[in-house]
Amino acid sequence: MPGRATSLAWQSLFPASRPCTARATSRQVLYHLHESAVQRAVHDVGRAAGLTKGATCHALRHSFATHLLGAGTDIRTIQTLLGHNDVRTTMIYNHIVDRGLLDVISPLDR
Repeated sequence: MPGRATSLAWQSLFPASRPCTARATSRQVLYHLHESAVQRAVHDVGRAAGLTKGATCHALRHSFATHLLGAGTDIRTIQTLLGHNDVRTTMIYNHIVDRGLLDVISPLDR
């Protein structure tokens, strides 16, 4: 596919630190980090920040979804972004709206 090197869709958010050899082509390639490495990094950052509750990638995903709801994004868009097949799975995030917690301002927004 032409343009892969400059297309954002083909870029990795978490690139590996060193290249490896692809078995199929014997070429040097740079893959993405293994998910456990990202999970470990998120946990370590939370610990370094002094969080008393464990920081997880799932917590970041949950925060992303609830902030989208708070900003007025429709549930179908959130469903698509999260990759849920069934909207009922996405509807779980509505409990935040029901409890009125969307009035809380994120520290990042201050």
